[in-house]
This record gives sequence, C-alpha cells and structure tokens, in this order.
Amino acid sequence: MSAVVEYARASRQSESIEPLIAEHATLVKRIAFHLKARLPDTVELDDLCQAGMLALLEAAAHFEAGHGACFATYAGIRIRGAMIDALRATDWAPRSVHRNTRAVAAALAAVEHRTGREARDTEIAAELKVSLDVYHRMVQDAAQCRWERLDELESLDPVDGREDPLRDLADSGLRSALTAAIEALPERERLLMSLYYGDEMNLKEIGVVLGVSESRVSQLHGQAVARLRARLAAWRDR
Repeated sequence: MSAVVEYARASRQSESIEPLIAEHATLVKRIAFHLKARLPDTVELDDLCQAGMLALLEAAAHFEAGHGACFATYAGIRIRGAMIDALRATDWAPRSVHRNTRAVAAALAAVEHRTGREARDTEIAAELKVSLDVYHRMVQDAAQCRWERLDELESLDPVDGREDPLRDLADSGLRSALTAAIEALPERERLLMSLYYGDEMNLKEIGVVLGVSESRVSQLHGQAVARLRARLAAWRDR
C-alpha cells in the first residue's frame, strides 16, 4: 500500500486517490483470491495482488464520476484485466499443456463427428490412445489454460481506447456462438459452467452440488472446456 500511496503523491493526486485506494484495497484481494483458486500452485497470490494494486491506482487516477459506472465496477474491470494480462505475459503453462489441449479438442471433435453425438471420456481417451487416468490429467491441465477461455472474453479494458473484445466478439457473432455452444453442452457440464462462471462457486462447492469429488469436478470442467474449444474451432480459425 505504501508504494502505491507514494506513487500517488508523486502524481500530486494523493488527496483524491488515497481514500479510493484505502476503501477498495479489499477488492484487489477478493479478485486475486478468486483467480488464484482457479490457477496452479506455481502462480503466486502476491504477484496477482501487486498487479491489481497498480491497476487500482490507475483506476483511481483516471476515474471520472458521472459516466454511468460506480468506481468499484470500473476498478474491478481494470484490476481483473491487469491480473490476467500479467498471467498471460508470464505464460506459465508449459508447451506440453498447450499441445495436449489442442490434441484433446481434436480427438473430441473427431469422436463427435464420427458418432454424431456427445463424446464420452472413454471414447476420447481411446481416440488419443491413452489411459482414462492420463486423459483426465490432460483435461485438468487444459482447464487451467484459461486465457483462451471465457475469462479472456472479459480480460481487456475498453477504457482509454484499448481493445474491447466483448464488443468485437458481439459484432462478429462469436459471442452468440459461444452462448449456443454452452447451451448445447451435456446437462452436467452445462450446470458446472453456470455454477463456476455465473455463480462463481469454487470446485469444492460445485462438487457438493453435483455429488462428486473436487477432482471429478476439475475433470468435468476440463472436458467442458475442450468440448467448447472443439465446437468453436471454426471461429478461432477466423
């Protein structure tokens, strides 16, 4: 906090910025904890908080009341975007994870094209020529590569002329395609996605709702992400 305040004083804006920073510092921690719960152990909570606090400072310095958004909403967008940008810049996922993510999506698409129905995990594993346990580990890793997923659609800030992906996606029709793809997921996967992204429940809480273990929720989530990736491949190519 002291470094942030010093930066604000240097900008001759400390009197107006310090109250906003003090009041909303907990917002940074809340967003950081929410993201950290969805990330590997190698991602440090302090790194997320540092990126978030700098974003909070910027938000406090640039916020103009009366434009239709409260400061918490405005700052939350910038804080979340800054954390995701920091994660994306480090690219913590190994190449093997990216490679396996593409392989799972391709195998799933092949099975569904051949059978004309939703692919089962045993069929996808067979298509990949791996054991079911190995496949489950692959989809869990794939689910942790989230920056090609739904969170990325919210990660950039439309303020100050930066790209607004939600607007661009709405214009191209991808947002509608994504919504349709989610609605077409198997019932359990669709419920999981709703609880995870809509209600922001963690994997343990979702496991209680679904009556399965936290590990199984992670597997189902990874499979849902792979299914969406496969079904939206045409849009990604564009």
